[in-house]
Amino acid sequence: MVKQRKTFWNHIMKNIVVILFLVMALNGFSQKEKLHLIEGNQAYASGNYTEAEKKYLDAITTDPNYIEGNFNLGDALFRQEKYEDAARYFNHIAETAPDTETKAKAYHNLGNSMLKAQKLGESINAYKQALKLNPQDDETRYNLSYALKMQQQQQQQQQQQQNQKNNQNQDQENKEQQDKQDQQDQQQQQDQDKQNQEQQQDQQQQDQGNKNEEQQNQQQGEMQKGNKISKEDADRMLEALQLQEKNTQEKLKKQRLKNAQKIKIEKDW
Repeated sequence: MVKQRKTFWNHIMKNIVVILFLVMALNGFSQKEKLHLIEGNQAYASGNYTEAEKKYLDAITTDPNYIEGNFNLGDALFRQEKYEDAARYFNHIAETAPDTETKAKAYHNLGNSMLKAQKLGESINAYKQALKLNPQDDETRYNLSYALKMQQQQQQQQQQQQNQKNNQNQDQENKEQQDKQDQQDQQQQQDQDKQNQEQQQDQQQQDQGNKNEEQQNQQQGEMQKGNKISKEDADRMLEALQLQEKNTQEKLKKQRLKNAQKIKIEKDW
């Protein structure tokens, strides 16, 4: 029994030593985190936000859920205009913080980060979450009102841009339709002009043909008119022909008589 008791106490002493070692180690780590936090705060206060970021990162290396380290790291990133990076740390705090007050502050800063990142919807949701946790926070209420106003202006601007785009598209469509109609009208006018020209040429040819025919008829009529003689002229011409014929006959008769006298009469047997 004594031996067993000695063994029991030896076992207890060993456990106590291990516990003390762990407490001292944890306390050492805690002191180191706080040291990095203090150094980060000093750099932040002097405006060296890049150095502050590094110290805060060192502070949360051991404990990723170190509230103060994460919170201050988010602030340092925000000051460097790394808004979306800052938002990740504030969102992490809002989800893991054990108390309502810290959650509300984290949502407030998350809303500010999203507002600066021009993500108004996410910013508005974050401010609303902060007000649910702390309805008396007038600063958050003001920021929410501002974000809502910004969202309204953004929507109006987007609507105006959409209307302008629609008007431009409609103008372009109208112009294309007008150009198409102008081309059709021009083609129709060209076809009509061509048709009118062809009709004019046909008419000119027809008129020329009629004129030629009229000239031919006129010439033929003049010829017929020139060949036509009066009855008196015909009678005189007939009398002249008859007289000429009579003279011709008389000449022939005299010629025959003259020839008859020259014939030698033979002696009869």
